[in-house]
Amino acid sequence: MLNVPTLWTAFVINFLALGLIWAYVARSYPAFGAARFWTASAFAAAAGASLASLRVVVDSLLPLLTGGTVLILAACLAAMGIRRFYGRPVDWRQTALTTGLGCAGMTFFIFGYDNVPVRLAIYSVAQVLPITLTLKLLLSRQNGRINPGARLAATVAILIIAIYAFRVVSNLFNAGVEFSFIRFNPVQSVLILVLMFLSMAWNFGFLLMAMDRLRNEVADLALLDDLTGVGNRRHLLQRLTEECARSERSGEAFSLLVIDLDGFKAINDTHGHAAGDACLQHFTLMAQTRLRPGDMLARTGGDEFCVVLPSSTLREGAMIARRILDVCREDAEACVGNDIPISLSIGVAQWTRQMGNFPDRLMAAADHALYAAKKDGKNRHAVYDPAPPLAPGINPAAMPERALRKHA
Repeated sequence: MLNVPTLWTAFVINFLALGLIWAYVARSYPAFGAARFWTASAFAAAAGASLASLRVVVDSLLPLLTGGTVLILAACLAAMGIRRFYGRPVDWRQTALTTGLGCAGMTFFIFGYDNVPVRLAIYSVAQVLPITLTLKLLLSRQNGRINPGARLAATVAILIIAIYAFRVVSNLFNAGVEFSFIRFNPVQSVLILVLMFLSMAWNFGFLLMAMDRLRNEVADLALLDDLTGVGNRRHLLQRLTEECARSERSGEAFSLLVIDLDGFKAINDTHGHAAGDACLQHFTLMAQTRLRPGDMLARTGGDEFCVVLPSSTLREGAMIARRILDVCREDAEACVGNDIPISLSIGVAQWTRQMGNFPDRLMAAADHALYAAKKDGKNRHAVYDPAPPLAPGINPAAMPERALRKHA
């Protein structure tokens, strides 16, 4: 049968290993703040287990008191990491209060009035309280789904709480099973091993949470334009495909704007590429002030942008185009000195059932409208009307084969 020193040694090694893993994660991803709390939690648990294990060789309850206090702190730090993961503020006062009250309660029932069941109850409540308070966060939906790692962590947390509850009940009501970390029986040995396994599974849930978060961040970066921070061409095509499929099912139209900055090459040639980049960033900020929640602005390359307008008719798309033009014209009129005015042309098109689930057809239609706006003098918008064609000699039936115009 396993003895007490062996179990404590396994606990310490377990938490040290977890601490090293989280330390590596925290160093590799400095912006991932939750990892620092989970690192501190694992090392604190290892320290607490080491201190408590000294009770085997020291004829004093002081190692149990100090070790139990540090283990309570470890649970609080783990809970703070969960709150940081979900972007919630961490409360050091609550951690200090929980740890301090736990320590004070255990101290009283060790040195003031020696009562093992009550002492164990205080320790158990202080351990599981911060864990219990995080269950709602772990089971909350983010972007319409529960993080798989969070679901695992919540399940493990519930099992840990159940074991501690069994421990409190068995000791307070003399259920026939003494659950102590120093003197143990076969049932207690099994429960200690189960707790060790659950502590590893709990941290594994945190690792899955971290992996899911980092994977989503990488995926988001792959869909964003480096310069402007809006969606890139890949993101645009993904969104258009989704909107086409949604419209094909519901029959509800949506619109697309294709925007091209007028004379952008001259800006680069005259003022330099840094000035051109600043113009692109400035336009992005201005355009976003005139879009609605749910509209998507994307940069498709060079000086060309697109705006996806869900659940919008051609008339509503033209209204948004005018709003974008107006804010840019007002900004151009306010330019003084070395300020560079921004002028742009916009093509507007609406999805129709003839376009089906083919985003390139809608993009070609909006592009044809853009050509018309430039032909009519630039700094304006035009809408796509398939009959008569906007450009002479272009057959609308051949639109599926036409790709979106690219800029050098």
